Amino acid sequence: MCDKMRLVDSELKVMEVLWGAGEMPARQVAAVLKDSTGWNVNTTYTLIKRCMEKGAVEREEPGFLCRALVSREQVQRSRTRELIDKVYGGQRESLFAALLDSEPISGEELRRLRALIDQMEARAGQDD
Repeated sequence: MCDKMRLVDSELKVMEVLWGAGEMPARQVAAVLKDSTGWNVNTTYTLIKRCMEKGAVEREEPGFLCRALVSREQVQRSRTRELIDKVYGGQRESLFAALLDSEPISGEELRRLRALIDQMEARAGQDD
């Protein structure tokens, strides 16, 4: 995903539907979003078009079949980088410290975080 691709919250709702479905006709995406958000068909079609213009979705005939071109993980990484840059001045450890300080952390969560850090250290050691 291009770092310049900025999906707004409403576009992310379209992406969530497509990530869950794999691919789906635009009319069905509109039906799902009407049920969950109350949006009309034109609103959903406009959002699909915006996602297409940003390179996040492709739509093909027959039936205006829509498919995500970027994964949830790609969007999460991009949004996380954006958050770190904007809010934490590019300092990942500041974000990490804020997450750990925001509320109590369980022993199990702490063990999983330690395991994650150990995995990252092992990978970093392989790169040296």
